[in-house]
Amino acid sequence: MPAAITGLGVVSPFGLGVEAFRAGLREGRSATRPISLFDPGDLPCRVAAEVPGFDAAAHLDPEDLPRVGRIVPMAIAAAREALRDAGLPDGLTAAEIRGIGVIVGSGAGAIDFAERQYEAYYRDGIRRVNPFAISSSVVGMVSSELSIRFGFSGPSHVLSNGCTSSTDAIGYALHAIDRREQEIVLTGGAEACITLGMMEGFCRMRAAAIGWNDRPDRASRPFTIDRSGFVLGEGAYLLVLEDVGHARRRGARIYAEVAGYASTCDAHHRVHMSHDGAESTRAMDLALRSAGASAGEVEYINLHGTSTRQNDRVETLAIKALLGERAQAVPASSTKSMIGHAQGACGAAGVAATLLAMDGGFLPPTINYDAPDPECDLDYVPNRARTGQPRLALCNCIGFGSKNSALVLRSTGP
Repeated sequence: MPAAITGLGVVSPFGLGVEAFRAGLREGRSATRPISLFDPGDLPCRVAAEVPGFDAAAHLDPEDLPRVGRIVPMAIAAAREALRDAGLPDGLTAAEIRGIGVIVGSGAGAIDFAERQYEAYYRDGIRRVNPFAISSSVVGMVSSELSIRFGFSGPSHVLSNGCTSSTDAIGYALHAIDRREQEIVLTGGAEACITLGMMEGFCRMRAAAIGWNDRPDRASRPFTIDRSGFVLGEGAYLLVLEDVGHARRRGARIYAEVAGYASTCDAHHRVHMSHDGAESTRAMDLALRSAGASAGEVEYINLHGTSTRQNDRVETLAIKALLGERAQAVPASSTKSMIGHAQGACGAAGVAATLLAMDGGFLPPTINYDAPDPECDLDYVPNRARTGQPRLALCNCIGFGSKNSALVLRSTGP
């Protein structure tokens, strides 16, 4: 059974709100800039896709500012917009409001807060460590902060599966609604992991983009021959997912339906994906089957498209295996080319972009596609948004630890 998307809230590197996100996607802008959240020193990669000028104080009580990480006010801002967009909690009983669930994804949670506490401990000793060091740093606290803030007593869960975290969270929310355990779930993902420790780690792994520090807007360049790694991003992308009947009874606007979900594992390596992409193909195929759809109905794919050497090549193979002779005819793009790689929130970012495409009649582009890789030869909607309004779309996600996840979105329009 599908679930209706009735609300959307976004905090992205394009700025605060859905409209800023929509405009950035439609214009094909790069949101990659020199890092300002900390001094990157002489790191090989000194660029990232930060949320510009984000004011945490506008979304938190003053006493909470020193007690939580950057992820919390971002998630609260996106949740407020999503709930307002869905017309909630107006018209709900007190019991219905309390029963709303929160199922979100995050890879690193409040890692910025944790890093600051370690720094304080090793520099100044235990007495300078925040009393909330443990409770606010654990990844699972992200959903609790939202549940507490809005008074939602339904299930409050965080899935932390690396890059597939928010895709899986939306899938789990779909299952909760399908099993009639929930009528409304706040779902999606949030990430605020642009920190010195994370950047040092990704540079050490040789996963972050190098060679573009003087041209940050060119750094994220999926499927090009000269791609050199991903651009780290951040943001919050939250959806109100709702039982279709419940949404219709209260007269809610339905953007589209989440119609299917599946996940698989390559069981191959801690970091690298299997070279044939077979399990990524299988995840997408299973997601289509769960939606009662076929590969022949797919009209757009939002790709994982990280701008790393192996990922882009293998994902291209996976799409070819799924679509067969239609592979070059189906538009497929990477929004990470514009907003970077928000790690555990990237899947929800892709869903949000796809939702706006289905609702607004445009396909988001893959920008910086100026030196094609011969091994990556699909229609990546190069450089400029294109008119189009897909009725059935796939959102593909691939993560460390050999994880693969896919979601199917279906239009409810004519």
